Amino acid sequence: MRFLARAFAAALASVSVAVPVIAAQAPNAAAVPTWAPAATAPIHPGVQTVTAGGQCTANFVFYDASNTVYIGQAAHCSGTGGNTATNGCTSGSLPIGTAVQVGGASRPGTMVYNSWLTMQAAGETNPDACAFNDLALVKLDPADFGKVNPSIPFWGGPTGIDTNGTVQGENVYSYGNSSLRGGVTQLSPKRGVSLGDNGNGWSHDVYTASPGIPGDSGSAFVNASGAALGVLSTVQIAPIGFATPRPAMSGADP
Repeated sequence: MRFLARAFAAALASVSVAVPVIAAQAPNAAAVPTWAPAATAPIHPGVQTVTAGGQCTANFVFYDASNTVYIGQAAHCSGTGGNTATNGCTSGSLPIGTAVQVGGASRPGTMVYNSWLTMQAAGETNPDACAFNDLALVKLDPADFGKVNPSIPFWGGPTGIDTNGTVQGENVYSYGNSSLRGGVTQLSPKRGVSLGDNGNGWSHDVYTASPGIPGDSGSAFVNASGAALGVLSTVQIAPIGFATPRPAMSGADP
């Protein structure tokens, strides 16, 4: 299997709420929210998200200075152009404000940022950004803030953000939660090896022994130190099994 885990946008300033930060990288000025215990929290990286009937997997937990809590999914999870529409600068998407069902939440969340819509509004033309920038943020309902823990199941982390990309042979880790597994979680943890960066740093090719499957889209990737690396974007059949995650932060701006 080959999968593409696209990069986070470097700046989320165009989003209509305060710029969120990944939980592991909270600035000193923002108090860390009180998280639910990792062992029992119903909302965490790896839970299923459903947008207009399309199931994906949540990646990282984010929060802002007002302690509003968000969870990430792939931007294409709200796409309207079908599986072949993968160019974020031209592909259709449901609008900001779309309701998203989040596993473990008592109420739907709300999509408040989408990299595809942001790039289209900004007139982005960088082909690598258009191809590989694939992140959306879902604002959780305040009633569910106390049910969240930012730890990735099985692997733990994130411990920070990977800003240097990957090199060939570097270990990477992910956790998918496709509904196609029918609740069998033993195959959810995925360990892989990077085959190097691609797309001028927007993408990483990664081989995983337990492959990603449809519904794993959006899953979090971390490096060997537990730093956030990118998110799963697409799954493709290849002559040999390998995968491609994108960096968690990029120097490009959507």
